[in-house]
Amino acid sequence: MLDQTIGAIRPLDEPAMAAARELHGRLTKPAGSLGELEPLSVRLAGLAATCPPPIPEPAAVAVFAGDHGVHAQRVTPWPQEVTAQMVANFLAGGAVVNAFARQVGAPVTVVDVGVAAALAPAPGLVLAKIRAGTGDITTGPALTRDEVRAALEAGGTAPTPPTRSGYWRRSAEPSTRPSPGSSSGPPPAGYPSSSTA
Repeated sequence: MLDQTIGAIRPLDEPAMAAARELHGRLTKPAGSLGELEPLSVRLAGLAATCPPPIPEPAAVAVFAGDHGVHAQRVTPWPQEVTAQMVANFLAGGAVVNAFARQVGAPVTVVDVGVAAALAPAPGLVLAKIRAGTGDITTGPALTRDEVRAALEAGGTAPTPPTRSGYWRRSAEPSTRPSPGSSSGPPPAGYPSSSTA
């Protein structure tokens, strides 16, 4: 699957990028006043092979969750249990990413690729664990080559098909936007603040 995905990657479409640059030059604004949004819009036009690039419909957000094995070296003051609590907060609709997603009616899907804790099945959660946390990079590789490949393939197949339709595709037909995500809920016990998610 990974080889097929890599094989489908094409160069950016230069005519579409040129059209996007030309469009920026016609807008009533100082050149470069939109900062990094301008080159980003040019790149999106190149990816979509059209200018202006289409807005993905339906919009969708995927959050991939995992733990770092180097946590054992005390590189952060937060206990590793916070990761599972953050996942619960995403699923409850209480994180900043949920607030942004609600503004455009995008569902939020959380994909467990490597959370150290065992997570129970829940609506909005895709269980695709490659391993329970990465290895400690101070003592060895974080992941083996096979684990890296498996993680990339998990990213290519998740979230579920309705969400995948929101990704950039040159031949994709627009579809109906999904209803907004669930309402915000309080952060789970022990989680420092939803604003830090």
